[in-house]
Amino acid sequence: MLKYVIKRILQSMVTLVIVATVVFLMLRLMPEEGYFAEGYDKMDEAQIEAALTEMGLRDPLPVQLGNFFNGILHGDLGKSIVFRPKVPITKIIGPKIPYSLYFGLASIAISLGAGIPLGMLMARFKGGFLDNLGSAYVVLIKAVPAAVYFLFLQLYVSDALKIPMLFNERKPVSWILPAICMSLGSIATYAMWIRRYMVDELNKDYIKLARAKGLKNSLVMSRHVIRNAFVPMAQQLPTNILMTISGSIYVESLFSIPGMGGLLVSAIQRQDNTLVQALVLIYSCIGILGLFLGDLLMALCDPRIKLGKKGGGR
Repeated sequence: MLKYVIKRILQSMVTLVIVATVVFLMLRLMPEEGYFAEGYDKMDEAQIEAALTEMGLRDPLPVQLGNFFNGILHGDLGKSIVFRPKVPITKIIGPKIPYSLYFGLASIAISLGAGIPLGMLMARFKGGFLDNLGSAYVVLIKAVPAAVYFLFLQLYVSDALKIPMLFNERKPVSWILPAICMSLGSIATYAMWIRRYMVDELNKDYIKLARAKGLKNSLVMSRHVIRNAFVPMAQQLPTNILMTISGSIYVESLFSIPGMGGLLVSAIQRQDNTLVQALVLIYSCIGILGLFLGDLLMALCDPRIKLGKKGGGR
């Protein structure tokens, strides 16, 4: 296990370097206006060149890339240019993390608390009313664009329940709807996969043998079916959790939540190249970390998986 962990850490670091390099190079293809807070249209060529040279954007690309990685290693993600001119990006992101963290944790609690039991009921009563009802919900969530039912909930549910349409820090009741919206997709995903894996397990020979020996159905479900069905899901669970905690881009923008997700949308809209670069890098780190933790969690859930041996890892 230790050998595998070290190997995956090294692989993750290489992947992160590649991602950071690609993000850096792609941002260099963006319009130069993104490096000026204002007045770009009023500047002549000489002024623009002087400003870009001062920012180091006229240095050779290898030099720029080296400076970029040097800043990352020292915890410097650069400074915002348009969103909040000359303010370090770490100071911009810091106050927004608690909002994304709260809504992320709330939506995870809702999605795990509703999605997994829903999937278990669908598998337990396969072909019955609960299975059909759950399947209809999954199809609806997967087929309809998220923007449609988010807007529906915001417009009609908020009016029916007499709760604010937008997030208000002083009104806790306004926090409910965004958390529910963030959890709807995950509920459908967890329910769909738990049902699938449980149905697969229920059709295996060892389950039939256990029932033939007289083992109670409740014990078969709890000790064998549910445990083994959860193993494949464990690989994706950390990634889903980390990405949810890091903020939902659309939900935070729709409900005016001052979190990480809404910040990325604002940075792109305002063409703040430095801020976009830092946020994309952060989300990439979260995704890579989630994959790494997923492998470890899968091994912990099922001791038969030996990640250190050939064929044991992803």
